[in-house]
Amino acid sequence: MAEWLDDFLFTYENLIHALGIHGLLALSMYCVMALGQLSLGQAAFMGLGAYTGALLTLKLGLPFWLVLPISALVPALVALVIGGPTLRLNGVYLAISTIALGEVLRVLYINAESLTGGALGLSGIPQKASLWLVYGLLAVCVAGFWAVGRSRIGRAMEAMREDEMAAGVMGVNLPLYKLGALIASAMLAGLAGSLAAHSNSFIGPNEYGFEAAVTILSFALLGGIGTPIAPVVGAFVLTALPEVLRPLADFRLVFNGLIIVLAVLFLPRGIVPFRLRRAP
Repeated sequence: MAEWLDDFLFTYENLIHALGIHGLLALSMYCVMALGQLSLGQAAFMGLGAYTGALLTLKLGLPFWLVLPISALVPALVALVIGGPTLRLNGVYLAISTIALGEVLRVLYINAESLTGGALGLSGIPQKASLWLVYGLLAVCVAGFWAVGRSRIGRAMEAMREDEMAAGVMGVNLPLYKLGALIASAMLAGLAGSLAAHSNSFIGPNEYGFEAAVTILSFALLGGIGTPIAPVVGAFVLTALPEVLRPLADFRLVFNGLIIVLAVLFLPRGIVPFRLRRAP
């Protein structure tokens, strides 16, 4: 049994790492969608965390226990700076503005060749993101969001998602909640980016563009946002699906997209439609 498990982990190590990291990215999307906001900046924040973590490790040789929190802090500071102007927007306008952030950063990564490796990216990053660390952080984050969702803050977030104007009239501090959600989302995405960099040993500027942003959004669309577990389930399904459909060769992407479309049409609340029960 032990030998079989070792062989399984060796064969699918990258996939198992990706499941946990994508679960964290799904939670970063849950942060903003739980308030009814549509942000597509998670890929940009992920890139910031990945490059920050990689540079701190490769250039400065900092220990990984210090690299991780700094990788989460840098995207959080950027979110704090851009939060004021962007959070005045709603809906598709907010999504477009956050996509623009990702494109600006992508161009910056390509042109700062001496620092970021340019279009070739950075390679040789030490593999320091263990499975225990990735899934331990994922479990802590799910538990934390579950506790928040059952609290007064969770009730305010749900009120904003259902009717933002009515929530504001009832005394919910809309700008504070929006900014807090954006910062928390940026921290989680940055953390996931640093873990991915120290898992794959390579990062490149094209990994954090529009395609990555839509992929992260699809985690929440498929899983749902009724509970913190729902988007994580969506991330697990969409991450594992290409591997399951590998025998279909090029047609697997067609089936992948078809499953997402069917889920959106027939399961508008996601494949995990349940909602948190609020604490009395």
